[in-house]
This record gives sequence, structure tokens and C-alpha cells, in this order.
Amino acid sequence: MNRPDAEAPARALILSAGRGERLRPITDDRPKTMVLVGGRPVLEYHVVLLRELGIRDIAINLHHKPQVVVDHFQDGSRWDVTIRYSVEEELLGTAGAVRRLEPYFAGEPFLVIYGDNLFDYDLRPLFRLHARSGALATLGLFRGPNPRAGGIVGLEPSGRVSRFLEKPRPDEIFSELISAGIYVLEPGIFDFIPPEGPSDFGKDVLPKLVDSEEPVFGMELEGYLTGLDTPELYERAQADIAKGMLVHPITTARGAPSSR
Repeated sequence: MNRPDAEAPARALILSAGRGERLRPITDDRPKTMVLVGGRPVLEYHVVLLRELGIRDIAINLHHKPQVVVDHFQDGSRWDVTIRYSVEEELLGTAGAVRRLEPYFAGEPFLVIYGDNLFDYDLRPLFRLHARSGALATLGLFRGPNPRAGGIVGLEPSGRVSRFLEKPRPDEIFSELISAGIYVLEPGIFDFIPPEGPSDFGKDVLPKLVDSEEPVFGMELEGYLTGLDTPELYERAQADIAKGMLVHPITTARGAPSSR
């Protein structure tokens, strides 16, 4: 990814407010996104990937142990990006975090990624789909062994999303496609986010958006993704890095500073 993509959004938000309760005691002194995988914080992988895509204005929302992130990244200049922090005294949820930063996105398309997933995707095809489809939201998708763990998506041949259901019961599963927690969004998304209080994309926003007349598209992404929700998943991610299963730019000399 040596060339910034012309259709990449100018700005992105990395959601990074989770406590990571199931990873304790690792997360007692740091946010979930700052656990080390392959010797680097997970959040650093995302910052480098965004930079390589040409996205150099990055917001990060924080809640648990926010100073750990601020001390590590500071203003972002060591990674050739500019970072803005949004510290939440009370958790706002994934969509509430986006709503709080509405002025930051300045009425332009923007990218949202869930920072507690470790992934290695080329997002440029997703950006191109979003640009040509006229979608209000375009979702990155993957096929996983546990559809109950996330939001499942029904996808038409055109790529338009026909259904979305967060954490379905076994008798509700209608698709193997799961949201990867990667969204390209237009400013019109704010019309679907409640103006006050916590709100979540999976539970509150995306189901309502898909049921509306607004176009929502999705694309199955090729590459690697794992959650880091449990000690077992965390250990698997460590093993995958050791095996070279990621070809992420952070593993090269271009990958910016290592963890201090």
C-alpha cells in the first residue's frame, strides 16, 4: 500500500474505549486496544494501516486508562499522522462515540473501525464500492465460525445489505457473513444516531438504517481478522503473528516505531 487511495476518506475514528474485562489482568493497567500482539499494541497496527491508506487525520475515543494511549501516541507525529482524542467519562457506545465527533468529520465521508479487532485487510476495494454505490453506509464483512458473536448480514447479489441482526440466537441465523466492525459512513448517518445518551451501531443504528430506504452496502473482505475478547483468542493472535499470517505493513521497516 504505497499509494494513498483517491477514494479513501480523509478522516477515521478508531473505537478504543473498551475495558477488556475478559482479558484481565492484562487489561488492569491498559485499555483493551493497548494489549501487545507481536510486541506492539493492537492500536498501533490500526494507526499504521490507516496511514498506509492515506488517512492521516485519526480520532481515537478513550475511556479506561486513557493516558496509556495518549502517552504512547501523543500527537501522532512519530507515525506521520495527526491524532485527536475523545475521552469519554461515561461510555457512549460505538455510535454515541461517532455522534460526539460529528464536527470533526466536517460533513465528509469517514471511516470507523473497531480497534479491539486485529485485522489485515486491504480496504481500498471497500472504499471504491462505497464511492460507486452511493451508499449511506458500506460495511466490511467476513465469514466466521461463530455468527452469534457479532452482527450477521444478508447481502443481495448487488452488494446491498438486506438484513442485519446483532448477536442472533441459534434459530435466528440466516447468514454466514458477519460485520467486521469496519464502516465507511456518509454524514447522513447522524440522522440515524440518537441525539443523546449511549447508542450502539449493531443494536440501535444499523438495523434501523437497513430497514429504511437509504442504501446500505457490504463487501466480504479478503485477509485476516480475529477478535481479542478472550485469553484464548489473544493467544491465538500471538501465535498467528509468530507464524507470519499477517502481512501488515507494521511488520516491515515502514511500520513506524516499535512499542516503548
